[in-house]
Amino acid sequence: MPDRERNLPDIDYDREKVEETVLALLWLTVDGHRRAWKSHDWGVLDRLHERGYISDPKSKAKSVLLTEEGERRARELFARYFGVDAKQIDRP
Repeated sequence: MPDRERNLPDIDYDREKVEETVLALLWLTVDGHRRAWKSHDWGVLDRLHERGYISDPKSKAKSVLLTEEGERRARELFARYFGVDAKQIDRP
């Protein structure tokens, strides 16, 4: 569903940064079996699935499975954006 149909603010934004941030946040809720809660934007989850980072979010399960590559990338992104040594990134 296009952003304008979901009542999102009418602003341009970097979809790749949003996808990276959601993937990093998935790392925050991952369990010992690479499962993470899928309570994020459906469009972003679909794109992460298309990139091969997570299992198909279109299921009755309340979680998605991170692939091995998705787990590695999620950990890396979480450390980059939220680690205590993280530097300020793209702040206006």
